[in-house]
Amino acid sequence: MKTNTFEQYESKVRSYCRHFPKVFTEAKGAVMTDEDGVKYIDFFCGAGAVNYGHNNDYIKSKVIDYISTDGIIHALDMYTVPKREFIDTLETKIIEPRGYKYKIQFTGPTGTNGIEAAIKLARKNKRRRNIFAFMGCFHGMTLGSLSLTSEMYARNGAGASLNDCTHIPAPYMFEGLDVIEYMQTLIDDDHSAVEKPAAVVMETVQAEGGIRVFSDDFLKAVREFCTKNDILMIVDDVQVGCCRAGHFFSFERAGIEPDIVVMSKSIGGIGMPLAIVLLKEELDNWKPGEHNGTFRGNQLSFVAGKAAIDYLLENDVEAETRRKGQLVKEFVEKNILPLDSRIKLRGIGLIWGIDFAGVRGDLSEKIIEKCFEKNLICECAGRQGSVIKIMPPLVIEDELLIKGLNILADAVKKSLK
Repeated sequence: MKTNTFEQYESKVRSYCRHFPKVFTEAKGAVMTDEDGVKYIDFFCGAGAVNYGHNNDYIKSKVIDYISTDGIIHALDMYTVPKREFIDTLETKIIEPRGYKYKIQFTGPTGTNGIEAAIKLARKNKRRRNIFAFMGCFHGMTLGSLSLTSEMYARNGAGASLNDCTHIPAPYMFEGLDVIEYMQTLIDDDHSAVEKPAAVVMETVQAEGGIRVFSDDFLKAVREFCTKNDILMIVDDVQVGCCRAGHFFSFERAGIEPDIVVMSKSIGGIGMPLAIVLLKEELDNWKPGEHNGTFRGNQLSFVAGKAAIDYLLENDVEAETRRKGQLVKEFVEKNILPLDSRIKLRGIGLIWGIDFAGVRGDLSEKIIEKCFEKNLICECAGRQGSVIKIMPPLVIEDELLIKGLNILADAVKKSLK
């Protein structure tokens, strides 16, 4: 298998290929195939970008049909039929039936650009610079979103000051700490040296932070804190939205309504690049072109995104995600946790993390290497990369899901020896 082209010409910044040093050619559902014809079960899911499976037949057919008509592909933010149909579908089939009322902003087609837009809009509305974000978070790699991101490895790559963000201890970090009271003290105490923020930006599930699920009560408390103090609540649903946490929006379970929601990854339906910001109408005080991007009008993404919504509703993907998540939970509790009392499990929907921090620092890396040797693709997350993330496409067949879990369990057993 020839990889010398990549090693000779591609930048050293390349990442995932170092863990999975194969040249891939095909993908279908929850299976990826390399150029030697070897098949791999995918527990990585393009970092959450292909929730409905690789080359989903229904979504793919809509994209192929559109391409065959010579329909416009690139349109910036001009009016087009695919954009109109995507907006109508998202509003009438997802947003409005859930009792929400949001306008839609199309940004550059990445999660980090969506976050950039969200915090710019928050600062513009509240006329404050500071943002609160939680330790353990990941919000992107461009300078604004990177200022929110807490991972030092990522921050150190900036080569610039990352300002105007106060990082708040996450609720799981210190036993007995009332995080809401802590934030209230920061803004009330005239000796805290912390400016009142324009917004609190948060993931409801810290994915790269180690699959840390924030409780319903905590999400409600943050909503109340923001409302009480005239602070905007921004939810980063880039990775755990689009049904990943068991509902289309990850915050639905708490019965709350954020002021701003950022989505990307699987909002593009089939791995197509797309990012959106959902915002309350009263916050929409942008001037024309004040935040833009050349590729904010990817028509194939609109076609795929609309098809994905139709598909998930027709196939009850939300309920299936919760059911399959229970299969993962029961399997790990029965077959992996008993191997060592120090192993921990966390998760929701179909995103789960097995934490080996209490066992041995390098164990998770060894496990994913053994998994890949047995044709399972999975990745690490969390502090020191100690958490193995289980995040397959939501449409994975039960049999294939259990097969992958058995490979993972066997890798854990062998690595513990």
